[in-house]
Amino acid sequence: MAVAGAENKSDEPQITADSSGASQSTMHKTALEAPSQGASSDTTVPDVAPFAIEDDKPALRIPLPRFILLASAICLGFFLALLDTSIVATSLHVIAIEFQDTETIYWVALSYTLAYLSCAVLFARISDVIGRRAAVLAAYVIFIAFSLACGWAQNLPQLIAFRALQGVGGSGLYSLTMIILPEVAPLNYQGVVSSLIGIVLAASGVLGPLIGGVLTQYASWRWVFWINGPIGGVSVVAFYFIWPEPEYLPAFHPRKWKEVDFLGAFLLVAAAALIVFPFQNSGVEGGNWSSPRFIAPLVFGVVSLTALFVWQWFVERRWPEKFASTLPMVLLRNRAYSATVIHATLTGFPYFVAIYTFPMRFQVVNGKNPFEAGLMLLPMLAATALGSLIAGAVNGKVHKTAETMGLGATLMLLGCALETTAGTGVAVEGKVLGFLVFVGVGFGLVAAGGTMSGIYTSPAREHATAQGIIAQVRVLGGSIGIAASSAILSVEARKSLGGGGVNPELLLHTGGSVLTPEQQEGVRVVYTAALKNDMIVCSALLAAAVVAAVFVYQKGRLPTGEVMKKRVGEEIARVREEKRRTIELAIANGELQVKPPAGGAPKQEV
Repeated sequence: MAVAGAENKSDEPQITADSSGASQSTMHKTALEAPSQGASSDTTVPDVAPFAIEDDKPALRIPLPRFILLASAICLGFFLALLDTSIVATSLHVIAIEFQDTETIYWVALSYTLAYLSCAVLFARISDVIGRRAAVLAAYVIFIAFSLACGWAQNLPQLIAFRALQGVGGSGLYSLTMIILPEVAPLNYQGVVSSLIGIVLAASGVLGPLIGGVLTQYASWRWVFWINGPIGGVSVVAFYFIWPEPEYLPAFHPRKWKEVDFLGAFLLVAAAALIVFPFQNSGVEGGNWSSPRFIAPLVFGVVSLTALFVWQWFVERRWPEKFASTLPMVLLRNRAYSATVIHATLTGFPYFVAIYTFPMRFQVVNGKNPFEAGLMLLPMLAATALGSLIAGAVNGKVHKTAETMGLGATLMLLGCALETTAGTGVAVEGKVLGFLVFVGVGFGLVAAGGTMSGIYTSPAREHATAQGIIAQVRVLGGSIGIAASSAILSVEARKSLGGGGVNPELLLHTGGSVLTPEQQEGVRVVYTAALKNDMIVCSALLAAAVVAAVFVYQKGRLPTGEVMKKRVGEEIARVREEKRRTIELAIANGELQVKPPAGGAPKQEV
């Protein structure tokens, strides 16, 4: 019988390359040749994206203690990026007074969120080129640098511009966290990862107004941005040194720069900005929904969105191997994933509305200072953390994301509907805080559930983009929510306060001590009416989100670990087939040659 490992390699066909194909020869031989028996099968695995599996042998999973340290470092940057979506909620009033501009003040929030949502998928794609580690470090540098610049802004246009650039870095920290944690986590900790992401999402959203209120009240609004410098510095240093060795990372190789879909990214940015802009601008113009300044950008936004879908269709049909599309149609054809995207958009709207509307209401209607206004949201924080923990526990073994997301949207709907009963009294109503608990629990469920659904419904090759899109559309919904809420408030102010010869915007942002009792009562009535209209709109969208959750349901659901193994297996099969076709094409073009076995060297027999 043959001795194991004693076969003469000259009996096997040899693949070589001519001079024109020398560079490809090494790549293809590496892809084809398996290590001989008894030889080491270890491979060098780059710290990059899940795109081309080089070996059947899975990468080693990072030891749990090191994973905890890595997750802590990543989540700290994730927390800072999320924090800046809401930290200015309790500072806008003070910033508006300092720069004497009340009409465009909401662009301090919107410029960040628009850049944040516009670059999330692009950062995910860039990480598929330069690697996860390099992409995270770049995001940190951009985020920290422009956070400091925001603190030194000398006027509102400067602050808005720096906030937009800060949002570019924040988008990378956001989307890459969604990608890296599930990639490096042990399989039996996928549910924990989803819960952790949900908790950080919730905690940052509610702690943002609280921290912003403390810094604004006792230091300066500029520290709202400067605080990112020292904390972000600690986070990036920790991330740099804790990043695991290649053997603990997924065994994939990167894409090329020419494969990044920059045109798709541009169309996505244009669509997002042009759709949000008219809603915010309509508030400044008094809610004139028929004006050209509202209709024109909205039409161009819809055209950009349509062009994006058409371009993605061409990319898939004509150039599937040439571009890594910004919005892969293979994802959108998956009913469960498309429903998850719609659900994230619809639930992002009321979440951001709550984060920005209620702190302002607590200050204006209830007479609280910025710190106290942020403190009022703590019940919502605890409830959101609870919702995320519940979602992780329920989906730990078998994913029940449809049920989780449906229940979460229902609880948010209940909370928003009940908030329409809020009164105009100066005292804080306990029911207002209690109803926010429903919103908090619901958002915790939908945030964690949406993250898990993105993992379960996307192929391994598109995992990075799938998570980036979910992150992006949630912020898109929130950005539209902020703009719409601002417009509703401005319309109510002009309708109720515009007849007294005083600028209604000035009344809304003037301290209570300089207003007459009648004016104070009028302002409280305006804010309460605007809140009611906000909550009616939110309730309608959440009802649609409940319906969307039904379409997330999938039959024959496997255990969480089995789902992840299935996705990896599918990617292995896909890459093997792709390599086979590539080598056959190279042989047909004369770039590779197959030599017959060398003359008759017999195998050694015992």
